[in-house]
Amino acid sequence: MSRLVFATRNTGKLVELRQLVAELGLEVIGVAELERELGRELPDAPEDEPTFAGNAAQKARTCAQASGLAALADDSGLEVEALDGAPGVRSARFAGTHGDDEANNRLLLARLIGVPAARRRARFRCAVALAAANGALVATAEGECAGAILEAPRGSGGFGYDPLFYSDELGATFAEVGVGQKGGLSHRARAMRLLLPALALFSRLQSQPEGGN
Repeated sequence: MSRLVFATRNTGKLVELRQLVAELGLEVIGVAELERELGRELPDAPEDEPTFAGNAAQKARTCAQASGLAALADDSGLEVEALDGAPGVRSARFAGTHGDDEANNRLLLARLIGVPAARRRARFRCAVALAAANGALVATAEGECAGAILEAPRGSGGFGYDPLFYSDELGATFAEVGVGQKGGLSHRARAMRLLLPALALFSRLQSQPEGGN
């Protein structure tokens, strides 16, 4: 089985990714798992690029070079119309601390106090990048999904802004439907579907015996 490290410590993202690539027969390992296996910490990419695509590529390259394994990375975020596209690439650290979902959601709701429903339109965007074990960028893809920000959270599943993001297509928040339904329509799922051919080729090449045709 081909091995691939997913450059994230976010367990929710790891669950989603494993579901999305299950058909490829890849062993997907997260950064935290790999660190325990290696007995050392892996460096984090600075994530200082101005675009989701730039950050995804940076994270994939950094992880691959540090681990010696092919790496997949994503960078995703929420863009809110009334906030001129914020929080955007700063979605995970909107309130200051990286990955503090509760604080990020509280700040988002505070920024939208008094904003009417018509101006609460938003979209989730995601870029994914695959890097070879030497750090060379192999492929990238992007996906997005449209919706709106509610005035109060709904649902207990998902992570990040999922309880506040009402999906047009699902007729529910991502947190209400959970990984199963969300997995098919999310911004990450759409980006991953575009990347699947490159991942499938990678898996086949990795599975070939050395010197084989």
